[in-house]
Amino acid sequence: MLGGLIRLVFYAVLVYFAYVVYRVYRAVTRSQKEPKPPRQIQGVMVKDEVCNTYIPKEEAIREVRDGQEHFYCSEECRRKSRAG
Repeated sequence: MLGGLIRLVFYAVLVYFAYVVYRVYRAVTRSQKEPKPPRQIQGVMVKDEVCNTYIPKEEAIREVRDGQEHFYCSEECRRKSRAG
């Protein structure tokens, strides 16, 4: 009788393990198949005068110099603008 109970518990654990492996497999394959929607940028685009790229205004580094507003895509471009 005890051997039958141990066998039943073993099969239950085996079925549960197979279920967990199946769920992980489905999650991995589903994430690979579903393309992510493109990131929508809303608002105004501004130009970085140092590297001539356009970036969203809300993501740009803003600096006011001599009463004029300047936008940069990175700190490196900001330093280049200050230097020269």
